[in-house]
Amino acid sequence: LIVNDAAALIIESTWLQPETQYLVINLKSKLRQGQKYQLYTEFTGELADDLSGFYRSEYEEDGLQKIVATSQMHPTYARKTFPCFDEPALKAIFHITLIHPPGTVALSNGMERGQLSWTKTKFEPTKNMSTYLLAIIVSDYTYINTTQKDPQIRIWARRKAIDLGQGNYALNVTGPILDFFQSYYNIAYPLTKSDQIALPDFYYGAMENWGLVTYRETNLLYDPETSSSRNKEKTATIIAHELAHMWFGNLVTLRWWNEVWLNEGFASYVAYLGADHAEPTWNVRDLIVLDEIHKVFAVDALTSSHPLSSNEDSIVLPNQISEQFDVISYSKGAAVLRMLSDVLSEPVFIQGLSVCFCIFLLAVKEYNGSLPHSVDRIMSPWVLQMGFPVVTINTAIGKVSQKHFLLDADSNVTVKSPYNYEWLIPIRWIRGGTVQKDIWWLMEKEGKYNTNVIKLFENLSMWVFFSFPPSVINLEMRSDGFWVLANINVTGYYRVNYDLGNWERLFTQLNTNHKVIPVINRAQLVDDAFSLARAQLLSTSLALRTTSYLSKETEYMPWQSALNNLDYYYLMLDRTDVYQPMQDYIRKQVTPLFLYFKNMTLDWSSVPVQHTDQYNQENAIRMACRSGVPECNSLTTTWFKKWMEEPQQNMIHPNLRSVVYCSAIAAGDEAEWEFGWSQFKIASVANEANKLMFALACTNNTELLNRYLSYTLNSTIIRKQDATSVITSVASNRAGQKLAWDFVRNHWEYMFTEYGVGSFSFASMITGVTARFSTPAELQELKEFVEAHSATGFGSATLAVDQALERTRMNIKWLQTNKQEILNWFNSQNGDQMQ
Repeated sequence: LIVNDAAALIIESTWLQPETQYLVINLKSKLRQGQKYQLYTEFTGELADDLSGFYRSEYEEDGLQKIVATSQMHPTYARKTFPCFDEPALKAIFHITLIHPPGTVALSNGMERGQLSWTKTKFEPTKNMSTYLLAIIVSDYTYINTTQKDPQIRIWARRKAIDLGQGNYALNVTGPILDFFQSYYNIAYPLTKSDQIALPDFYYGAMENWGLVTYRETNLLYDPETSSSRNKEKTATIIAHELAHMWFGNLVTLRWWNEVWLNEGFASYVAYLGADHAEPTWNVRDLIVLDEIHKVFAVDALTSSHPLSSNEDSIVLPNQISEQFDVISYSKGAAVLRMLSDVLSEPVFIQGLSVCFCIFLLAVKEYNGSLPHSVDRIMSPWVLQMGFPVVTINTAIGKVSQKHFLLDADSNVTVKSPYNYEWLIPIRWIRGGTVQKDIWWLMEKEGKYNTNVIKLFENLSMWVFFSFPPSVINLEMRSDGFWVLANINVTGYYRVNYDLGNWERLFTQLNTNHKVIPVINRAQLVDDAFSLARAQLLSTSLALRTTSYLSKETEYMPWQSALNNLDYYYLMLDRTDVYQPMQDYIRKQVTPLFLYFKNMTLDWSSVPVQHTDQYNQENAIRMACRSGVPECNSLTTTWFKKWMEEPQQNMIHPNLRSVVYCSAIAAGDEAEWEFGWSQFKIASVANEANKLMFALACTNNTELLNRYLSYTLNSTIIRKQDATSVITSVASNRAGQKLAWDFVRNHWEYMFTEYGVGSFSFASMITGVTARFSTPAELQELKEFVEAHSATGFGSATLAVDQALERTRMNIKWLQTNKQEILNWFNSQNGDQMQ
């Protein structure tokens, strides 16, 4: 240890702290404040295939085995690459020089300054940045680029992928997205280049390394011949998410990991805005409700949820840091920031970024013009306590109240909240088809709250606000024979319940002219009703009635919301006597949708024009085949057999391949599965391989499913990045759930060692294999599993294990309480009796 030019300090001893991954250096003398010291170390590391730190990825091209040396430093793996302080607040400027084999190309965060010799590449210094954003890659890749110089945009991938044009879409969409964010943040892109690279082996979906963003191949590469519209949208939104981080996360960085939600939630929210700018005809902004808000509601309604933000000292160990990167941080973070943007108005929200980007929330928290309190006071309950409210409106008298929403009404919340599980709730609402222009604020719980009705009018650049006196009752929310609908377009992060009279009026509207209700709110009514029923705030029969009008519905969002909720019914009931009546009902509801798309596409010979219609066409085929519509099963098996007869001529449209592959392999046997496996092994496009990988789990042949599970133990057959997805896919098949659970239990030590350290999807495997658990015997098995491995722990899946236990207890209770009512309801519908 050297002090300027003075004599070196003497190191008395060193030791490792394994739990915190610290190297402790004990000196013989004390360090002096204000003095600069230089620590010199030599180290070596293994280029392992563990997908973290600096690691090895392999692929085959033109019969040759090739290697990529690549990196994943986030969140705590820079220390695995070289000795460093890798806390996010401890930024540094990195001067990188890579020595690499001849014939390979080296990449890092900065632009290359040229090869100093035939094996050495030097890069321009990085910006002052956190270690987790560092990237170093050596490969045999090539690239395509834009002609513009500032910044230079390059897409890197395997040579064959680039030659086949699979990087073209990413290149075309990156420029518009970067332009959007430069305008949105009102700050120019701070680097000279924007590299994006597709990797064969990568645990995460993508990583926002500054200037060199890394992706799974499936998320960056798009092939028009084999990739679907969903693949295309995923590429656009993930690129937008990662590029959003170039400013929010990279230029401005969290001090510590307890505020991950602000970083990831913000990027998740504005990704929809960036993608919408790049692809304006898709209307992708609305899909945040299905893809983020409805998804996170299911987790945030558990007592094992957690607040968006927590104390710094509660997150110390590497596993605790990894646990922060969950659906709460990403999806709830996005939902809450979207709500704030709606409340402030998007121009004011953006102004908060441009006025003082470095302290975004401070920039807007003093904004009080249209609000009953400061932004800080409004936002704190949403950020600092877990969960969300259900707002209950009694339209007979206009009474409005809130309570903490829990899926299990009998669960006990043991975590104390500084806000007593109360929220300041902005409510936008409709009465009888007329949108009310007022934001109505629900301030506290029933009996204690004050109510401010804030009327917002925009007159040029001025806002005029009228505040009405406090009141427990909002008289304007009385129905007087009209229906009332709150939380327009689900801009607020809460559920809504009504008195039974209002539910009846909403059902009448849905059944007479459903289009009067906005499409997002039709999806919301379904999702809210099913969840309210699970929480025993509504009857299960009433929730099921929200699906009655679907035989007339053709829009994607309401259908997808219904199918998401009916998936839970399949999980709980497909091993019971309710299964067949449920299938009969769903078949009756989905047949008109199947025929609608058959007619729209001229007997499946064309593609729907609208982006979401393409998604709903896939839904129509999947559910028609799943519920046993004969024409559907005949269609998919015929298409698949034609492909089997001519493997070089796959005429199945890319949008429909996922559903057709799964349906045909489920209806077939070994021959169909073996064909699918052979096509998976030779697939040159990652998205096509992915579709086949998931479809192979659809077979009902348990012998094949067991064989497929065993392949995940060999990374030369199933890549490590895909192993947890394969196991989860088998578990989602009712024929494979027990097989997958037994497989996980029998090979837990291997999985924990191989996947538990760096895998972002490790927690989802626990969730997936336990999703169907609904009997006391399964709960006991889960408890025994937890107890057997409590000594070593569950790493990044610790929280998922707690949630699995809670969900299983809820599932047992739900099934015992609701099974008979559900059976009776389906039977009544299939008998064409009155509701």
